[in-house]
Amino acid sequence: MFHLHASLQYYLYPLPVDMRKSFYTLSGVVNSYMNQNVRDGGVFIFMNRHQNVMKILHMEYAGLVIYHKRLESGRFKLPVFDENTASITINWQDLMTMVQSVKIRSLKPCKIVNKNLLFS
Repeated sequence: MFHLHASLQYYLYPLPVDMRKSFYTLSGVVNSYMNQNVRDGGVFIFMNRHQNVMKILHMEYAGLVIYHKRLESGRFKLPVFDENTASITINWQDLMTMVQSVKIRSLKPCKIVNKNLLFS
């Protein structure tokens, strides 16, 4: 069951994160770089450098939960923030805007290959 709602505190980590990280290493980022404690009930949001993968770390009733969303195309639209901050406090509506306002990447034109060269 999805246990995220408007009454929780949301924190966005502003730097790209390796999406191979899981529960313990993301908790380490929360403690070491965001100066927060994952057990305090906050919701911690991480992005990769291409902004097409999002992981959300949250302590729920029985333990830690990771929500993982990967876009097939496009990028998550991040809020404007100061790059010198350790974490950005956002609200539920900001998170919903990030998820629902995906910026579609412009498609690059395909290079046309000369068919005669394929059969030479």
